[in-house]
Order: sequence, then C-alpha cells, then structure tokens
Amino acid sequence: MDAPRPTKSAEYKHLREQSALPGKGGLTRIGRAFWNTIGGFREGLSTEAAIKQEAALLVIALPVSYFVATNVWIWAALIGSLILLLAVEFLNTAIERLCNHLHPEKHVAIKVTKDLASAGVFCVIALTALVWIAAVVARFWT
Repeated sequence: MDAPRPTKSAEYKHLREQSALPGKGGLTRIGRAFWNTIGGFREGLSTEAAIKQEAALLVIALPVSYFVATNVWIWAALIGSLILLLAVEFLNTAIERLCNHLHPEKHVAIKVTKDLASAGVFCVIALTALVWIAAVVARFWT
C-alpha cells in the first residue's frame, strides 16, 4: 500500500517558513531584489550585443517618441514596447545562459529551447515595429 501523498500546504511549508524569517521580507527583500536587478542590468549591458543594441535603440527612441506621439497613451505604447523588448531579450539571454550551463555540448533539445526563446524575442520585435509604424503613420500621414 502506498504512503499517503503530502498535502499542498505541507509540500510548500519550507517556502512559507523561509519567507517568514526575520529580515527576509519587506524592505530588505525589496532592497536585495533591487541590487539583483542592477547586477542583471550590468551583466547584460556589458556582455550581450543584442541587449546593448536594444538599449541604444531605447535611448535614441526616447527623444524621437516625443515628436511621434500625439498624446500620453501613444507615448506610453511607444516606450513600453521598447521596454518590453528589452525585458524579453534579458529573459532570452537568461534562458540561453542556463541552457549553456546545464548542457554545454550541442544538443537537439537545447537548440529547440533556445530557438523558442528567440522566437519570443522576434514576436516582441514585430509588436514593437507595429506600434512604432502605426504611431508614425497616424502622426504624419492621417
């Protein structure tokens, strides 16, 4: 006879205990998360060509967006699409690095995983292009 399976609350008890430790939540957690984020930005911007290119595009597009946008919502869509692109590129980089760490040799399953992440980046590039093209057309040709 099989032993009874632990309940969901018992399975995740250790996670609740960790989050309840003194000094591990609230502002301390937020501060640590902030510094982890800064470290991620530094690493990505110093080592990844795609992230550098997309960050440069964001810096160039920021002043251009003021001339393209006719209202605050269009401006938010223009800049938001570029920030989304940068975020997905960071995630793609993280997936690629994790795959390389776990399986440094070439492997079909790893290639498929990387290709799927790359396809996600492409979809956001297409979305960003669509948003910018629509905004430019609406601003200058309608």
